Amino acid sequence: LDHFRVFWDHSYVSWECKFSVQTSPQSESFKRISRGLILSLTPSNPPPGLSSAPNAPILSLAANVTLDPDTAHPELVLSKDQKSVRWGNTRQQLLNTPERFDTESCVLGCEGFTSGRYCWEVEVRGGRYWAVGVARESVRRKEGISHSPEEGIWAVERWEGQFWALTSSETPLPLSQAPSRIRVCLDCDRGQVTFIDAGDKAPVFTFLPGFVPGERIRPWLAVWWGSQLRLCPCVP
Repeated sequence: LDHFRVFWDHSYVSWECKFSVQTSPQSESFKRISRGLILSLTPSNPPPGLSSAPNAPILSLAANVTLDPDTAHPELVLSKDQKSVRWGNTRQQLLNTPERFDTESCVLGCEGFTSGRYCWEVEVRGGRYWAVGVARESVRRKEGISHSPEEGIWAVERWEGQFWALTSSETPLPLSQAPSRIRVCLDCDRGQVTFIDAGDKAPVFTFLPGFVPGERIRPWLAVWWGSQLRLCPCVP
């Protein structure tokens, strides 16, 4: 059994529990091309399924997720605990297995989710070029791919000083400052994912239902020049 923390989003009452989940081991050069229909949100417009009212919370399981080294692009360096990833500048000599991204500088999480609601957080540890999200387990790993729902990726990105939701045509996000920690809220049953600034709990963006319930979804991270990301437990 894998360990999770159960808590209520927006009321943040938490307790410990156990829950089982299946796990498995295992370029885009930022072409701004077509992506699917998306709903952009601001702090005054809570994401669908999340309420700003403390008496209408949403139950989520805070997942302890890790990164899968067998999927990591050869220029990415993972920490020993498989929680952090950074751009390494040098291409490592690794086997080009079917699981590994060979062109896009991204990596999947080990854990895959098919039902229920889960959340985890990603800490930005430097850099101005990164993306955070989820992907289908079946996402293509070879050659250049579009970071988009059509390709099986739902993510938000920082590129230089601008933030984007990686929708069909990319959606600019009017964030007043760079978030240092992003909460990823995955609702497998509704087929949607919500991103929240973990610092002030403000909604960043919600992708409308885009994957089929029962489809296996995994954490997904991408980093470029000088950037580093770290997976963290949710902080109430």
